[in-house]
Amino acid sequence: MMVFRKRGGGLGLERKMTPIGLVAFLVFLAVGSANAVPAVMGDWSHNSGHRNLIERRLENLKASLAAGPASSPGSSPKVSTEASNSRVYHVTSYGADATGSTDSTDAINKAISDAFKAPSDRILMAGIADLGGAEVHLDGGTYLISSPLTLPSSGGGNFRITGGSLLASDDFPTDRYLIELNSNSSSSSFLFEYITLKDLLLDSNYRGGGIAVVNSIRTTIDNCYIVHFMSDGIKVQGGHETYIRNCFLGQHITSGDDPGERNFTGTGINLMGPDNAVTDTVIFSAATGIMVTGQANTISGVHCYNKATGFGGVGIHLKTPGLIQTRIINCYMDYTSIVSEDPVLLHISGCYFLADANVVLRSVKGVIKAVNIVDNIFSGQNGGVDIVQLDESAGKFTTVDQVIVQGNVAQRMVLKSTSAISSVEGNGTTTWTVDFSSMLLFPDRIGHVQYSFHADSSFPSHALRNTTGNQVTIVSDIPVSAKVHVAVDQNGG
Repeated sequence: MMVFRKRGGGLGLERKMTPIGLVAFLVFLAVGSANAVPAVMGDWSHNSGHRNLIERRLENLKASLAAGPASSPGSSPKVSTEASNSRVYHVTSYGADATGSTDSTDAINKAISDAFKAPSDRILMAGIADLGGAEVHLDGGTYLISSPLTLPSSGGGNFRITGGSLLASDDFPTDRYLIELNSNSSSSSFLFEYITLKDLLLDSNYRGGGIAVVNSIRTTIDNCYIVHFMSDGIKVQGGHETYIRNCFLGQHITSGDDPGERNFTGTGINLMGPDNAVTDTVIFSAATGIMVTGQANTISGVHCYNKATGFGGVGIHLKTPGLIQTRIINCYMDYTSIVSEDPVLLHISGCYFLADANVVLRSVKGVIKAVNIVDNIFSGQNGGVDIVQLDESAGKFTTVDQVIVQGNVAQRMVLKSTSAISSVEGNGTTTWTVDFSSMLLFPDRIGHVQYSFHADSSFPSHALRNTTGNQVTIVSDIPVSAKVHVAVDQNGG
């Protein structure tokens, strides 16, 4: 069957062959060829090879017609997960509503549950099945969630959730998190290893928290935007080696100078376990930027401009007296201070402190040991704020050892250090006193003194007589005109 159609109003004609006409035409050719062979070649029985060829062509033709027309180059043929052995689980295939209009909790949790069916008997840590890199993909949608997305209590590892947004419903539990790596099991063994949460926007809708990582190891939270939390944007409890990087967290979506800043609550990141790292991350609104109650954590490249310290906020709060073991490097403390309680093994360097933000060392049991606060930049507002401040409201620091605060620079703030150099001159006197009380960190704790005595003409005997109240007194046996140079430090106790 042949059909003719005009093209675009022109005079030319386009020939179009319908599927029925194509089938008839091909059958005609095949049958015609079969009938023509005996006439040309002679006796059919003597040409069985040619006959077999024609029969094979007919069979192939019938098979191709039964398979239907081939897909066009722009089409996307469906391939089942069973046929392709794919380990990528698309939540929309489970009925999740990518528009965020209806509840998708059950659909996404079903996708997670299917992804946790291990493809082999391989394991990571003992008892943790290797899921082979299984991925739950959110397909770039926004999904309404009425209860947490939870990983199965059977545990597993080598798994990721990626590529979309989650929004807590108006009845989401206020004491839960949108995504929970958790279990009701009382076992202390690890449940999850090498879990990745990447490229996600989490909106807690002022109902609960964003992500809870509990009793897990080697977890990565990467390129996530977490907002409107009331408890924690991210909580890490137990386990170790959770890496949080390239993330943005805020209770309110703001870029500073928010009129409601005094009322900010919640914590951006709550580290309640050891050996974790937070890098290249911004906390732009919360009462506390990062709370640390675990040890041996690293914080690097973090920008905290949550609730200003002047309004009662804290940028980074190290709340583990005597067990700090924390490194804070290359961070930007924007109106927000670092507070450390009874610091032991603490290193802060390469940071920028803006608008009277500073470091507060708080005495709880009076212990401060092995502390480095070096090579930082401070910029203030002429408020007379010390760059490093002792908070001894609960008691004096009585155990002080290896505390080094030096190499810092400041403008419009008060420099404090554990080492200092100064000079004094005297004419016809026997006493030279150098006052370091405005420079030194600890109020009455000079541990070492070095001085040089430059007399004009005579050679008197001289000696160090006193270091009380951070004042160094040098005396000579006879009156003389001299200049005295003195260097002191407090880091030895």
